[in-house]
Amino acid sequence: MVMTAVLGLNYCTTEKKPALPLLSTYAGLNDTVKYVGKETCRSCHADIYESFMHTGMGMSFDVASHNKSSANFTHAVIYDKYRNFYYHPYWQGDSLHLLEYRLHGKDTIYRQDVTINYIIGSGQHTNSHIISTNGYLNQAPATFYVQKGEWHLPPGFEDGHNTRFSRIIGLECMSCHNSYPDFVLGSENKFNKVETGIGCERCHGPGEYHVQQKMTGLLVDTAIAIDYSIVNPAKLSINLQLDVCQRCHLQGNAVLNKGKSFYDFKPGMKLSDVMNVFTPVYEGRSSEHIMASHVERLKQSRCFIETSRQIEQQKGFDKLLKPYSKGLTCVTCHNPHVSVRFTNDEHFNKVCSNCHHTPNTLCTEKTEVRQKSGDNCVSCHMPFSGTTDIPHVSVHDHKISIPQLELKQSEKVFKGIACINNPSVDALTKGRAFIQYFEKFDYDKSVLDSALNYIPHATRQQRSEYAAELIQVWFLKNEYNKISELIKENPDLTERFNKQSYSNDDAWTCYRAGAALQGLNQWDEALKFYQHAAQLAPFHLDILNKYAVALSTTGKIKEAKYYFEKILKEYPRHVSALTNLGYIYLSVFHDDKTAVNMYEKALQLDPDYQPALMNMAGLFIYQNKKKEAVDVLQKVVKLDATNQQAKQLIQQLK
Repeated sequence: MVMTAVLGLNYCTTEKKPALPLLSTYAGLNDTVKYVGKETCRSCHADIYESFMHTGMGMSFDVASHNKSSANFTHAVIYDKYRNFYYHPYWQGDSLHLLEYRLHGKDTIYRQDVTINYIIGSGQHTNSHIISTNGYLNQAPATFYVQKGEWHLPPGFEDGHNTRFSRIIGLECMSCHNSYPDFVLGSENKFNKVETGIGCERCHGPGEYHVQQKMTGLLVDTAIAIDYSIVNPAKLSINLQLDVCQRCHLQGNAVLNKGKSFYDFKPGMKLSDVMNVFTPVYEGRSSEHIMASHVERLKQSRCFIETSRQIEQQKGFDKLLKPYSKGLTCVTCHNPHVSVRFTNDEHFNKVCSNCHHTPNTLCTEKTEVRQKSGDNCVSCHMPFSGTTDIPHVSVHDHKISIPQLELKQSEKVFKGIACINNPSVDALTKGRAFIQYFEKFDYDKSVLDSALNYIPHATRQQRSEYAAELIQVWFLKNEYNKISELIKENPDLTERFNKQSYSNDDAWTCYRAGAALQGLNQWDEALKFYQHAAQLAPFHLDILNKYAVALSTTGKIKEAKYYFEKILKEYPRHVSALTNLGYIYLSVFHDDKTAVNMYEKALQLDPDYQPALMNMAGLFIYQNKKKEAVDVLQKVVKLDATNQQAKQLIQQLK
């Protein structure tokens, strides 16, 4: 520990810095101020560091190890009845593995063994598991639910939605569940480096200027003044303070503002300057809540509303160092440097008694009921319950309320969407939110019509200004002719959409335009847009694969082969690229040995991938192995009874 502290101090003193001035605004809000990492903070704040590292944030993410895992591996088997796969997590020495297999009777007819590289989750509620392939991160289909001590499929994988090893872990996910990673621009889920746990600067802002000031001896008496070299969230206004927590504890559909990324929020900013977070609004079921809805639910509480109102009515409250210290904010109950596991009920109940200490504000519940709960306010007023989005997990509802008799639940009816962190959100952002609801959450296509209501497109100028949004909506609605007309109106689209970004917005616009033109058999124009998308997102594997397929279809085999091979060099687990490259080897080069090798690799990764099965059947037909071809085709029909091509081939071969 001593060596670590010395190394941290050496970081601070390797460069001689001139004396730095005191500030009147937070230094970390300046883009030139860099993050220094939690180990640098440790050199001066060792006690806080050691305590914080045991919190849910400090333990949010790490390499897979015995020490990190909270799971019980005795008889650990998960069965997915919809996909007919078994999953067995196990340790091989210090290496964590997940064995996926399928049985026919007692015989194992398929198996795939995958190494787990990272564990995500503090272990208070869950441990989920991440695999890394050349820096590309995907979630594995196994989660340990700590409260129940059980292994199950992860949230979103259950009830027939098991994506196995293909769920993307992108920047949005990683930027909340961990410290900011080193993300590869032009990719969807490739990282040069990921950190291990949320660090100090996620709540306090970039610390470079703070370190420089302290190393020059420039100190601030924080008992009487604000040290603007670093953010202390407790000294922020109520909304800015909550925004620090809301950055991650406000789950919903996050719509980034134009030109912003998930890197851009810093403590001291308004969250709405970077993103607007939407949630669906339902009639009925008002007591339901999702896992990370802490801030949203707290702000609905009368306790929060009343204390905030009373504080703001006090003369001169805004000149106080900690204006909301006597109010109800997240840090009123939660010391972010101390794990909730080490915080007893007495601490939380004391917060309640700060206001509820006079006869007319005391609990009116029957004495026997209070005695049964040990006078634990939280147990009644913040009940422990399940969430609508994460199965097998229970959390405290942060909407503090007076318990009522259980009412009969009314029918849950979708009424629309609402922005949680910005009551004045603009119309275009609402439109983009509706689009994302369709893409992310498989909503009915009617939400796309709602999106169009917020996107001006009556005039040529409007269609030009909002081309990206219109192309996205029309692509999702399969209205390719409208996209084609828009491109004719705006022949400079590839010149306009030419910026790389962490969210690949311009690349996606070009991809959608290319796919629409392909659907209209306008191949030359389609290839132009695909090529542009591939240049903007050179590590986005699905975009590259789509471009390569288009090249192959138009007879540009050499170029197609180059891109398929590039994809597999980057990510050898890409099932579609393996299948497509195998097809080229068979159909163009008549190399059935290489083709079968490609197909077998694809089917080893996904034994139910129908294009690979169909191509394998075609290869058997090419080799005049009719029985083998029929066996494969029958498997296809078993997987998909609507596959008419497979049925016809079976009849022909028989």
